[in-house]
Amino acid sequence: MIFDMNGNINDSLFNYPLDDFTKFKEKVLSCNRCKLRSTCKQVVMGEGSLDHKIMFIGEGPGYNEDQKGKPFIGKAGRLLDKILDSVKIRRRDIYITNIVKCRPPDNRNPSQQEMDACSSILKTEIKYINPKVIVPLGSVALKYLVGSDKKITRDRGSWFNKGEIFFLPTFHPAYLLRNARMKKPVWEDFMKIKKSMERIEELYDV
Repeated sequence: MIFDMNGNINDSLFNYPLDDFTKFKEKVLSCNRCKLRSTCKQVVMGEGSLDHKIMFIGEGPGYNEDQKGKPFIGKAGRLLDKILDSVKIRRRDIYITNIVKCRPPDNRNPSQQEMDACSSILKTEIKYINPKVIVPLGSVALKYLVGSDKKITRDRGSWFNKGEIFFLPTFHPAYLLRNARMKKPVWEDFMKIKKSMERIEELYDV
């Protein structure tokens, strides 16, 4: 688990710099903490706003992300962009990343060991963003970030909080490519996210 019940980040940050995001990213791009690095093309770092206090977190990069070195740019990423546009959220105003930064072979789910090996990077990203809202995209992210007892089919669209951080899980856009009927419920989730962003902007003047 990344967080304890009070929203505090567990464990150490493994000496990643907390005063220079560019240096942090450079260090991440040379990571080889687990075996995934030997089977992928490159490390895919998160990207987006460091100031708007909202994070979207998926499970791991896919083929297109691995080729280009950017998160959420394949078919699922393009669908995510359309959903963001539909509720007037600018992608540059969110920070989007994955639990693991290297593509698992054949796009399989990352293992617990792989997620734990990569967790220090995600923890440091969270330290930089200091999010008030985190959107877990899909079951893997929901269970890892919020709790192993959570189910995406049951809990998507519901708010959970740990300390001052609020979580609103929704389906991963890759799931929507296979289940188009769920696009409307996800759109409703994103409307909730939009309202929370507006509130954050009021409170923190971003």
